[in-house]
Amino acid sequence: MMSSRYFSIGVCILILLLWREGSWADSSSRPNVILFIADDLGYGETSIQGSQDIPTPYIDSIARNGVRFTSAYVTSPYCSTSRAGLMTGRIQNRFGYEFNPIGSQNEEPGLGLPGSETTIAEILQRAGYATGLIGKWHLGGSAPFHPNRRGFDYFYGFTHEGHFFVPPPYDGVVTMLRRHALPDGKKGRWMSKNGKLILSTHMGYSEPDYDANNPIVRQSQPVNETRYLTDAFAEEAVEFIKGHSERPFFLTVAWSAVHSPLQGSDPYMKRFSKIQDKHRRIFAAMLANMDDAVGSILKELKMSGIEDNTIVIFLSDNGGPTKELTSSNLPLRGGKGTMFEGGIRVPFFLSWPGKIEPNQSSDSIISSLDIFPSILEAVDGAPIPRKSLDGKSWWSEDKDGQFILTSHSNRQLFWKLGERRALRVDQWKIVKHPKSDWSLYRVNSDLSESQDLKSEFPTQFNKMIHAWDALNSDMSPPFWKK
Repeated sequence: MMSSRYFSIGVCILILLLWREGSWADSSSRPNVILFIADDLGYGETSIQGSQDIPTPYIDSIARNGVRFTSAYVTSPYCSTSRAGLMTGRIQNRFGYEFNPIGSQNEEPGLGLPGSETTIAEILQRAGYATGLIGKWHLGGSAPFHPNRRGFDYFYGFTHEGHFFVPPPYDGVVTMLRRHALPDGKKGRWMSKNGKLILSTHMGYSEPDYDANNPIVRQSQPVNETRYLTDAFAEEAVEFIKGHSERPFFLTVAWSAVHSPLQGSDPYMKRFSKIQDKHRRIFAAMLANMDDAVGSILKELKMSGIEDNTIVIFLSDNGGPTKELTSSNLPLRGGKGTMFEGGIRVPFFLSWPGKIEPNQSSDSIISSLDIFPSILEAVDGAPIPRKSLDGKSWWSEDKDGQFILTSHSNRQLFWKLGERRALRVDQWKIVKHPKSDWSLYRVNSDLSESQDLKSEFPTQFNKMIHAWDALNSDMSPPFWKK
């Protein structure tokens, strides 16, 4: 009897071990996902997009190992609203998230990503993924909107729109701050004797109080962060990967670079000493620093042996603010805050070694909304969101398990932020800004949006206006006013 009993126990243990081994095998086949979100990075600022003065080899490597989308858009020309669309896969206007909170607005009760909306992190968390957010949140600064309550197991970063990379007294960096007036009361640019602090009136207002009530936190507890912030985020991301390499994970690294305040660390300032304009040199230092930070994370994927089973996505949350940062959005018109291409068309790169072919370039019209359904397409067993998504998967799996890029014809991309409005359908785009009439552009052949064609193509123009109105009728009114 005893031997039979022990035999039965042994069989049960063997079955359990086999089941566990099968589970590990299954989980290892589910792809990890790393989502890099740059902040305010212009369309033309990476080497692979045409930049000549700031090498970005690691960011470029994502495109070279996969695909560079040349007609990729975000849902808003501002940070928070863009992130609301990205995280939910739904046009943020559908749930009234129309404006961009800044400063103390981030802490107002009820102001954040509504709990009625489901994030991609929540879906993947329910599917058994480890989920982490490192960096900027900007989707609500009060307790109900904390990332830990929106699907992220782990959070290290800040919740407002920006943060100093190094706090006062700004050791180890060159800092450029906006001011209403210089120390002598005049306009222009002032520099300290040691060259470490620059004050400038070129924007006409002073630097926002980014750090007020906006600490760096681990989960919800403030930490005294002494590292340059980009480096800190990279090191935190590396540790997250090390701690979760045996299970599928979804890691969002939302850089605060190259968003202001402008602070370049000394080693990177030295690297770009040939750039004469210190404004541009600081920006170059910040971008190169972020590129190396991306590189350290990609290297960890390789060292952990999970590079071939990891989807890597890189994009900017909106276009670059040229006057503020020296950002280049070339060859596009406009920048952050506008509905011209420079405000909403962004660098967008994707890799998945072994699953999608390298060195691809695609001019298919895609959106940050597509990240959500595309990840779901790649993850077996992920639950279906309660609400329908506006995004469309950018790939499909063939019989050999490879993922083939697909395009969607007659696709409509909608934008609305107060009186700033736009719609793109195939080659056509209509744009409206405050105190201006609608314009019509053929953006596939007129990237600079220099020729208004509404008089030449009135039928097409009216068709686009009616399409925008129809989509707008499905949107909700904003739940707060800026």
